[in-house]
Amino acid sequence: MSKEVLKSIQDILTPIPGMRYVDEDWGQLDDYSPNPPTQFPLALIDIGNLQYSDIGKDKTATPQNRQMATGTIVISIANLKLTNTSARAPQSQKDKAWAIWDIVASVHAKLHGVAVGGSAGAMMRTAMRKVKRDDGIQEYEVTYTIGMTNV
Repeated sequence: MSKEVLKSIQDILTPIPGMRYVDEDWGQLDDYSPNPPTQFPLALIDIGNLQYSDIGKDKTATPQNRQMATGTIVISIANLKLTNTSARAPQSQKDKAWAIWDIVASVHAKLHGVAVGGSAGAMMRTAMRKVKRDDGIQEYEVTYTIGMTNV
């Protein structure tokens, strides 16, 4: 089930205009400075955590004990920010520097309230945080809650 969810999210995010890299997060932005094995802008998809609870048995299924899962999907959105957005910067420079916010909005528009596969329910945004970095990569993690049944 987790694989279906990750692949479905990848399929949903890949067509976003300007998005150059969408993949499962396996640490592409960790310890690769200054050259991570990606292209920018990007979205990395990870299952934050899942909590399982028992919901009964289905003797026709394997395994027979059925569970419900609730948890989080974390989308890391990143771009290289090599220019500033100061009030006196040229407009074209500011437009490039603010571009990550268009990507964040596009990701949210594609995922919020969308069921992403199989018995998974709709993804609902619950948090966002800035990741502090020292390498010119601007990164935000957006967290969505998801529920799955009969897993």
